[in-house]
Amino acid sequence: MKKLMNVLVIAVLFFLVYYFLYSPKTGKGINTSVKYELVENWPQLPPGFELGNPTGIGVDSNQNIFVFHRANRKWPANNIMPDSNISSNTILMLNRETGKIIKSWGADLFIMPHGLTVDKWDNMWVTDVGLHQVFKFNHEGVLLMKLGVAKVPGTDAAHFNLPTDVAVTDDGSFYVSDGYGNSRVVKFSAEGKYLFDWGKRGTGEGEFNIPHAVSLDEKGNVYVADRENKRIQIFDSTGKFLKQYADDSYGSVCSVTFDKAHQQLIAVDDDFFLKLKHRGSDVFIFDTAGKVQTRFGRSGFYKGAVCWYHDAAVDNKGDLYIGDILGNKIHKFKKQE
Repeated sequence: MKKLMNVLVIAVLFFLVYYFLYSPKTGKGINTSVKYELVENWPQLPPGFELGNPTGIGVDSNQNIFVFHRANRKWPANNIMPDSNISSNTILMLNRETGKIIKSWGADLFIMPHGLTVDKWDNMWVTDVGLHQVFKFNHEGVLLMKLGVAKVPGTDAAHFNLPTDVAVTDDGSFYVSDGYGNSRVVKFSAEGKYLFDWGKRGTGEGEFNIPHAVSLDEKGNVYVADRENKRIQIFDSTGKFLKQYADDSYGSVCSVTFDKAHQQLIAVDDDFFLKLKHRGSDVFIFDTAGKVQTRFGRSGFYKGAVCWYHDAAVDNKGDLYIGDILGNKIHKFKKQE
């Protein structure tokens, strides 16, 4: 009897270890009527090219794909940022059909790349969590604006603390999600003048635990990936809370991208156990009412390797481009008609 009890205890322990370490949280009510197919052998990068963590992805008006990556730079285990800039090019422009590099730049400019946004004028906005700064470049890589003080974190109008992403309005004003150190969203005028901010660390409405990405719909509503609270919060243009998307099957929500052309919200998450074991990421396609129309990754019909999706972008065909910082890959998912 004692041996049987020991066997049962071992079996229960094995099940619990498997469940918590290996069994991912899968989605509820997945609708796979609209599917996305992984495009093999995309992108086509040169032999020997080292793609680092692809943390930011955007699409310009010509449907070129921009990628912000860390080259050989790794996020430090002790969270103390390096002091030196990355010597390699960190910004890539890719052909959307082939994934071949059209041009690259960004060497000796950044310490720890994070978010990338391409606005409607094809300007490029990037955030550097090592420098605590936000940069605006034109399409050719000429610096137009720089906000924040290099390597000096802060919580006032002139400083950021590990800023994560930028969203730009139709009039040129913009929002910054700020970030790992701060728990706020900051709005600036088109000229870079501080207007206001909102948020603090917490779990309530308008509070954040790592606002990791930000995007806007056609009405100017602000969507924030509230990463460690595992939800998406939506605000109006003044920072007033409107609603949230939350579900106990969501992992940490890393990215939000509102697709104005197709009137849908794309989000990605990351699910892990005690920061030790990655269970994989999901891609979510929400309609404007907040209902998940399609979900895939660790849930649903994608059977690829375990990934940690960090950012996502969509082109005018509805195809998705997603950065995996676990495998250091960029995945293109083609929308099936």
